Amino acid sequence: MDVTAGRAVEWVSSGMVSAHGIGGAKDLPIPAVYAVAGASAALAISFVVLAVAWRTPRFDAATKGRPVPRWFYDIVDSSGFATTLRVVGLVFFGYVAWAAVAGPDLLLNPVFGVVYVWLWVGIVFASAFLGPVYRALSPVRTLHLGLSRLLGGDPRQGVLTLPRWVGYWPAALGLFAFVWLELVYPESTYLAPVRLWFVVYVAVTLLGGVLFGSRWFAAADPFEVYSTLVGYLCTVGRRADRQLVIRSPLGSLDGVPVRPGLVGVVAVLFGSTAFDSFKDSTVWVQFVQSLQGSTTLVNFAALVVFCAVVGVSFAAATMATGVASGTSRRGLPNRFAHSVIPIVVGYIVAHYLSYFVEVGQQTLVQLSDPMGTGANLLGTANLQVNYWISAHPTFLAVTKVLAVVTGHVLGVIAAHDRAMKLLPRRHQLTGQLPLLVVMVFYTITGLYLLFGA
Repeated sequence: MDVTAGRAVEWVSSGMVSAHGIGGAKDLPIPAVYAVAGASAALAISFVVLAVAWRTPRFDAATKGRPVPRWFYDIVDSSGFATTLRVVGLVFFGYVAWAAVAGPDLLLNPVFGVVYVWLWVGIVFASAFLGPVYRALSPVRTLHLGLSRLLGGDPRQGVLTLPRWVGYWPAALGLFAFVWLELVYPESTYLAPVRLWFVVYVAVTLLGGVLFGSRWFAAADPFEVYSTLVGYLCTVGRRADRQLVIRSPLGSLDGVPVRPGLVGVVAVLFGSTAFDSFKDSTVWVQFVQSLQGSTTLVNFAALVVFCAVVGVSFAAATMATGVASGTSRRGLPNRFAHSVIPIVVGYIVAHYLSYFVEVGQQTLVQLSDPMGTGANLLGTANLQVNYWISAHPTFLAVTKVLAVVTGHVLGVIAAHDRAMKLLPRRHQLTGQLPLLVVMVFYTITGLYLLFGA
């Protein structure tokens, strides 16, 4: 997070130190260059193994999977369970909104931890293990549902029909707006900008729901789209017939809908995380400090460049191959974009793990006293934050490397299986080489930013 000079002391005293990248190159049990070389070799070896042993597609999210036990299906698909989750989401939203409106404009206010830690980072962990949790908890969906029932309308229907070409582009723009607030805007640790951002977010998503029906949320709500895409890594998912099934994470990942803007979403997620590492590097800090005047525009330009490099390089790599008859070369990037999702998750884990665990605990403590009066409303005010991860930097550094490598290997597997479906036989292996090169580039750059920059 960027911290204004006037809040530096308060930030440190509150424990919310801007150190979510803790555990640098000096903490690695091996030199960083060996970690980069080993990770790149792992990708190359994975590709060779797949080329030899994986000759036909194996993933089919539409038809494959073992049905869950009946009792589990009955609970998850019950109206009571859905209503409970909606109520929980709306009540928690109201509680945090109260803290945002009436609470002190201090970093001890839990709003910052809820937004920047629980929501932005926690959504990845929760969705990967539990599925698309934000959709079930979304306060905006609940408000839209209540408004529709109050007016006697169908929440699925709107005044207008949402064009298919819109795809995920509204969500990509929303995600970019959020990372701009978090990483670029110099006053992101003040309540006023956070309140304004979420007022606009609620207004735009709710108005879109009225105009286009509930399908708007699946296309435009940045947090719902983020959660849903990561949720495809959950071992419990749905087949095309809506049956809940158990299958491998990559088996579920095959079911990511191919829509316009999917590359844009993953480019923003991946590029912004890389920029978050880069902006704390010595080279960038010295460069920014050497500039005269505001650095906001420079950081904004750098964020755009990072996201654009990811999007353009991925699109170019996936289009640089032969295509089967009836398959558009232009459509290949979105068809392969699902393979970037495990890479994004790997980098989120690597970059934010200690930040999420430690500041996440602190946020739980602060939630009991949103007004800063010494209250203990939730019974968590006396809990102690466990800093075990920070005290074991070698463990943290190794976890980072494993998270990045695992994410890339899973990405290579997902892309290879999709290539077996889409590419003509003579291009099934050679056609993947540009994408493999790009993924190796992502690995080298990502690990360098985490440990070398």
